[in-house]
Amino acid sequence: MDTGDCPFRKKRRPWCMDFSSFALVTVLLVVCQTTVARADPVDVLRALQVPSLPEGVKKVPGFCASRRSGTPDHAYRISKKAQISAPTKQLFSGRFPENFSIMALVKAQSGLQAFLLSIYSEQGIQQLGIEMGRSPVFLYEDQNGKPAPEDYPLFRGVNLADGKWHRIAISVSKKNVTLLLDCKKKMTRPLPRGNHAEVDTNGITVFGARLLDEEVFQGDIQQLLIASNPQAAYDYCEHYSPDCDSPIPKTQAQDPNTYYFDEEQDDHEYPYYYYYEETTGIPSSSASPSPQRGALSQCGARERENTSGVMEGEDNDRERY
Repeated sequence: MDTGDCPFRKKRRPWCMDFSSFALVTVLLVVCQTTVARADPVDVLRALQVPSLPEGVKKVPGFCASRRSGTPDHAYRISKKAQISAPTKQLFSGRFPENFSIMALVKAQSGLQAFLLSIYSEQGIQQLGIEMGRSPVFLYEDQNGKPAPEDYPLFRGVNLADGKWHRIAISVSKKNVTLLLDCKKKMTRPLPRGNHAEVDTNGITVFGARLLDEEVFQGDIQQLLIASNPQAAYDYCEHYSPDCDSPIPKTQAQDPNTYYFDEEQDDHEYPYYYYYEETTGIPSSSASPSPQRGALSQCGARERENTSGVMEGEDNDRERY
């Protein structure tokens, strides 16, 4: 995360600093640390100005009709008319984190097969994509084009578009990606990206679609966060999206555990997750002005054909990309 704007930078001085100087240094350090804490996780909906209710967006009741705090949740209903995007720098002023979490509280229209979020490089290449639907893919491509489309992580047996609310948390750590669904189901897939993988932040971020795709996201969304910590996904239901009998936390004020986390060697059974048998179904859980879609097509956008139907078998599922 970029902390280059921190106002505290001085030449070395002898250790003869008076109390007022020490107090000033302390205040400046606190300001810098507070700025960093508030910037992580990134509130994607806020960064894309969804709460301002642009065309095709309206405010609706959210996940919980009532909470212990007495304030009901609210969400945003996204229609086909919505066109929401912004420069990725508006979300990440510095580098995109190599290891990270993406967390969403969302209710997609039943039968939908579309992308909830797409991040494009300056050259118009889609480097990150979160798909909603049956057997969703996690689309990720680093600066060297890895992994290839046929190696994108695919979560078979999952349906994220059944007209019901889902708490979705995705943890990307080293060369693995883990989907944590509804606070109790866990699926891990290999992510064969290169070492020191990067996502370009000089392009644009598109909400609810891929450029040149006809299918667009339709449904309700209450929360969409990106954290620079793969552990945050495991803490999603505690720190960011608790059950309805708990007050909803202030997103930016909640910090997940920051201890070292190695997905490749993680054998710990988390208390509210279990390993999901892929053969079974999924039970339900209780901006700046937007450029037109296709605006990057002249920049060499590399899109894969996406069919709207649900295909049988993993090979056919991958043909969507």
